[in-house]
Amino acid sequence: MKWKRKDLLGLQDLSAEEIALVLDTAASMKEILSRPIKKVPALRGRVVANVFYEPSTRTRVSFELAAKYLSAESVSITASASSVVKGESLKDTALTLAAMGADVVVLRHPLAGAPHLVARTVRCAVINAGDGFHEHPTQALLDLFTVREKKGTLAGLTVAIIGDILHSRVARSNIWGFTKMGARVRLCGPATMMPPGIEVTGARVCATVEEALEGADVVMALRIQKERQQEGLFPSLREYTGLFGLTRERLALARPDALVMHPGPMNRGVEISAAVADGPRAVITEQVTNGVAVRMALLYLLAGGGAVDG
Repeated sequence: MKWKRKDLLGLQDLSAEEIALVLDTAASMKEILSRPIKKVPALRGRVVANVFYEPSTRTRVSFELAAKYLSAESVSITASASSVVKGESLKDTALTLAAMGADVVVLRHPLAGAPHLVARTVRCAVINAGDGFHEHPTQALLDLFTVREKKGTLAGLTVAIIGDILHSRVARSNIWGFTKMGARVRLCGPATMMPPGIEVTGARVCATVEEALEGADVVMALRIQKERQQEGLFPSLREYTGLFGLTRERLALARPDALVMHPGPMNRGVEISAAVADGPRAVITEQVTNGVAVRMALLYLLAGGGAVDG
């Protein structure tokens, strides 16, 4: 199968075959990361513009490294250091970057749908690096890649996602991704942080953390996203941790070989205990490594790269 899309805007619209193509391509890219010299000429001459209207460390840096490892030119722009502060619109920023020769625009924006607007505006490829409460497709793809690498398959697995589902674009993309690949997804969090009607995605909402964790193959903890939520959605951090925190005692309900994941950044001692985050089942640092490989794969597929052998 060949990649035929101009953009990557979300996993809701991707087929299982398209997701598998990205994961298979990422496996080849990860081999490059193990080399002493982590560079191939696959995207030599291409230009990647990383445009971030929100703070980011993992996603922004991994896209920058992904471009460099593929020999593409990379520029990074933050809203606070661009013409946005002078009143320039997102559309005009995108048109300016395209006019300067950008082949791929990687966009993170606080408003849902912003990458879709840019994709309709410019002819170059657009990658959604997170838009509002909507989706974070590259994070979900690296999560899928990590689980498939560890478990050998995604079909038939039970995935428990615990925490602030309402404000989590990571949760939405993971629900679409895991269900399309044949996994069962369970959700648990405060009722005030559970989107109404989320069951239409195929995920099952559980009343308690214990119910969600029972026999799970993968456990993903999500942080409370204070920057995106209103006040008063839960009484206190202490109560939240007591009811929904991922501890060693609760993790014991999952399968003995269950993977522990977190998209980062972590609030240790709130949604996940330090003992679990640093424990033998955690694959959190591997998620970060795999994020570079997955983003290399996406840049390669969308920018029309050549051979990756180097």
